[in-house]
Amino acid sequence: MICTGSGTNNIENPYQIRYKLGMAIDKTSASDKAGTQFIEKPTRNKLRVRKARLEVIRGPDLGKKRNIQSLHLMVGVSPDCDMVLSDPTISWQHFELLTTEDGCLLRDLDSKNGTDIRGIRVKQAVLYGGEQIDIGNSTLLLSVYDEHEEFTLSRKNSFGTMIGRSATIRQVFAELEQVAPSDAVLLLEGESGTGKDLAAENIHRFSPRKDKPFVVFDCGAVSSTLVESELFGHRKGAFTGADRDRPGVIESANGGTIFLNEIGEIPLKLQTRLLRLLDTWETRRVGENQYRKVDVRLIAATNRDLKNEVELKHFREDLYYRLTVVRIRLPALRDRREDIALLAKKFIAERASDQDPDKIITDQVLAMFLNHLWPGNIRELRNVVDRLILFPKRPKSALSRDKEESGLVAIPADFLDLSFRDFRDQCERTYLSAVIDSCNGVMTEAAAKADLPRMTFYRLVKKHKLTK
Repeated sequence: MICTGSGTNNIENPYQIRYKLGMAIDKTSASDKAGTQFIEKPTRNKLRVRKARLEVIRGPDLGKKRNIQSLHLMVGVSPDCDMVLSDPTISWQHFELLTTEDGCLLRDLDSKNGTDIRGIRVKQAVLYGGEQIDIGNSTLLLSVYDEHEEFTLSRKNSFGTMIGRSATIRQVFAELEQVAPSDAVLLLEGESGTGKDLAAENIHRFSPRKDKPFVVFDCGAVSSTLVESELFGHRKGAFTGADRDRPGVIESANGGTIFLNEIGEIPLKLQTRLLRLLDTWETRRVGENQYRKVDVRLIAATNRDLKNEVELKHFREDLYYRLTVVRIRLPALRDRREDIALLAKKFIAERASDQDPDKIITDQVLAMFLNHLWPGNIRELRNVVDRLILFPKRPKSALSRDKEESGLVAIPADFLDLSFRDFRDQCERTYLSAVIDSCNGVMTEAAAKADLPRMTFYRLVKKHKLTK
């Protein structure tokens, strides 16, 4: 479709186009591109990457800008995207930009309306800056600068039980190595299944507190009426059923580390108590007046955008800033595709040590893995590997189950007249109502069936006024 090279007629992948400095056809030789290298070869543990920026120059989000401050950036209407747009004609996850040695690799993520550059529909394109990217009813401009951003990479391909060779994860390993010996409050962010719990466990493992308790508390797995007692403990007789004094998980972690998983699920009324803990390192049991000193290191994790939760008044701003002394984001699996084969073979070695990983992860299987979006991240990869171990001759079926679980469904024509926000609300309400009916109105059972933390489920039910 596009000729590359110097005076040659070699055709590249028909879905892939090369651009250079905004020119639609790249007629330069490989030697001419040397000066446009985006990533300099790493020296020891440093990586230098050219600075770049995306800006919306047409559409509902006109003027919105996003500096590309990492090796990967995803664009779409999903709140999980790095650049979130409101154009309803843009897909949930529309396209991604990967910074490579040759340039910014744009990859369309099977979007409904496609991605066009200079009027040409592309599946993949290597961009060099100056290109206008048309998606839905919006146009984005990619700008690239001569200045460089420098990233520190770990010299190792692992951090405890976490492994990876990609620059993306080695950058995270370097941050984890730096923060582990300290007592700094830490917030781990990232999508579900990216390994936040494993990161917290390994931070404790490499900290001075490694010989002390590591206590995990899943904030979304406990009823809102019991969270306070579970966290801070209670005195005998403080409430019905409190038949003895009991320390909370914070006291139990004294001397060690407390890991609060899904911190965004903490009820608003209890966030004040958590804020006091972070300010004074004192805790008080339910039913008592006296405070007890505790010596703990607090690590929290969330798959939510807590800054957005603050704006929605669902999370205290002062607690947000107290938790974000240090923030580290765990990358999605699609951001570190170079690690997929390594992780898959590790899971095979753990699950079936008598089998040869290379016979299961063949070139055909690896190609399928690299083309998959992995919405469930590392957890999804582990499940797929488990099925491959059982059915090694059926790789497509092992992956197709997850594709079906995360696939698209037909949208009724009437819904297309709604705004994106109204459509999302209608879908939520319809789904929740159906789940509640299928469980005969038993909310705890419905929350479990929806695979949502109970507090999240109750909040959505209240939002859509589904309670009688």
